[in-house]
Amino acid sequence: MNLARKLLRRCRNFLPTAGFHFDRPMVLLQSDDWGRVGVRDREGMEQLRSAGLTLGERPYDFYSLETAEDVGALAEVLKRHRDSTGSSPCLQMNLILANLDFARMRVDDFRQTHLLPLAEGLPQGWNRPGLTASYKAGIAEGLFRPALHGSTHFCRSAVERALKGDKDRTRFLSTLWQAGTPYIHWRMPWIGYEYWDPEKSEDERFLSAEMQGQSIGQSVGAFAKLFSTLPHSACAPGYRADDNTHRAWALHGIRVAQHGSGILVPPHFDRHGLLHLCRTVEFEPAVDTAFSLEHCIRCAETCFEQGLPAIVSVHSINFHSTLKDFRGSTLPVLDEFFSVLESKHPDLLYLHDDDVRELVEKGACTRRHGVVEMNVVRRNFTKARLARQGGA
Repeated sequence: MNLARKLLRRCRNFLPTAGFHFDRPMVLLQSDDWGRVGVRDREGMEQLRSAGLTLGERPYDFYSLETAEDVGALAEVLKRHRDSTGSSPCLQMNLILANLDFARMRVDDFRQTHLLPLAEGLPQGWNRPGLTASYKAGIAEGLFRPALHGSTHFCRSAVERALKGDKDRTRFLSTLWQAGTPYIHWRMPWIGYEYWDPEKSEDERFLSAEMQGQSIGQSVGAFAKLFSTLPHSACAPGYRADDNTHRAWALHGIRVAQHGSGILVPPHFDRHGLLHLCRTVEFEPAVDTAFSLEHCIRCAETCFEQGLPAIVSVHSINFHSTLKDFRGSTLPVLDEFFSVLESKHPDLLYLHDDDVRELVEKGACTRRHGVVEMNVVRRNFTKARLARQGGA
């Protein structure tokens, strides 16, 4: 059965797929990890240091959680910019809908995990006044578009297994949890991602269809509770998604699947009716030591030349300011990125995932400032050929 699945996946890479190309430059912003807590501010950082952890080696040692002020500052930059229709850039905000419930877990002496839905607040010890209101204010202004990331960013079954069988890992988890920190991924990659367990055999790393469906159903319910609407777009934690993930997303009303970058893949549909969008511009000044604004602009221009949307990846850490002021260095270059593209392309469009879905279905999409029409061209491609070109 595993061999059959491998052969099927390989064959699909050689089958022609209809991809979509556009006759106007388009920019989308996709951003992960909103709502996910990390190191619990200065108090939590000092508690971890007192326990023997040396923090500061990598940017994600300073990942905490955005504040209402961080969100508001981002919104102000987005509001300053307009495309050819008068619309501002819209950030697709992919949210983690639950965090570890440290208070409840402490009662169990940290022997198992419990989750606290984001709609019910933040874990004990965490304080972010006005954060949810800041999300919703930006959504109401059309500056943010909430989307599904998951219930947890880590693989819960991998963590539960560690709690039962590995004393060193159990001790490390307990140290983090005592300080109100769920994990620091680069220090413990064995926790995996929500639908993906890295320490299973290669053919068993993705969770079963049943387990994924259950987790996605819970995530969609938590999203609806927080925003009083259902999500239409989703990005799997760590970009780890398989056919079972896509099937479950489609069954729960997801219409667009987001992917990480790597090769220039045009938007295209899969057999579940999901429109797949692949990121093309890595805009990550907080974590990329080689970050270059000029390189990001060149990547966007390459997309426009090929009739593809420039889909910008910019994770939430880039806007954090609590433990380290990533926001202060990110916002000016993001502001300049928009300004350069606007000056070079008078027909520029700022869109979000649902807009692209509407364009490929109808050749037009309805915006706040009216209807935008576009010439959408279908061209066949194979993933195998694009992969070869990308590696050339």
